[in-house]
Amino acid sequence: MMRLWGRKSSINVQKVLWCLAELGLEEGKDFERIDAGLHFGKNRTPEFLALNPNGLVPTLEDGDLVLWESNTILRYLAHQHDQSKRFPTDIASQYRSEKWMDWQVGTMWPTLRVAFLGLTRTPENERNYPSILKAYEEASQLIALLDQQLIDQKYCSGNAFHIGDIPLALCVSRWMLLNQTFPDKTGPRPQLRNIDVWMRRLEDSTHFNLVAEKELNIVK
Repeated sequence: MMRLWGRKSSINVQKVLWCLAELGLEEGKDFERIDAGLHFGKNRTPEFLALNPNGLVPTLEDGDLVLWESNTILRYLAHQHDQSKRFPTDIASQYRSEKWMDWQVGTMWPTLRVAFLGLTRTPENERNYPSILKAYEEASQLIALLDQQLIDQKYCSGNAFHIGDIPLALCVSRWMLLNQTFPDKTGPRPQLRNIDVWMRRLEDSTHFNLVAEKELNIVK
């Protein structure tokens, strides 16, 4: 049985849980999940560091194979465990998806993360609101690029759902929640019609709602 280390509130763990759900794999039946990180601890123990020297979640054990880096885990699961062909396997779809996964982890999330951590993980009296506002505005500009991509296609890689939609949607959902929760701190959120349609499509046709945050866990 596979073992997944990580708390359910982590965006990177949510990526993996969403992918597992799309593959029809169930917690307790097909994989074991161990809470780790933040208040759960465990991620700095010798046992965990032997698996992942970064001390971060998620970490996946599948037999003798140990993986970390959430997007790498998604790629592995889609390649190794997609028995029902949930995700397209043609080269064009795969690499259109791959480019957005790299963009999410290298461009969008580092920008949005400043606003996200600033408003949810930083005590209120320590928050740098100008920096938060700037980061949120820059993230909005980046998400507008994805909105343009979705003008003529339903998903990030074409007209079929792919693993690249998973990390993108979890970022976008946090972008939306930040504005809903802190409208005076983020400024107005641009109305991106194609993003809204895409998110509703994911809610209706995938397991997005199984892992999506409904409200933010905020440090006061």
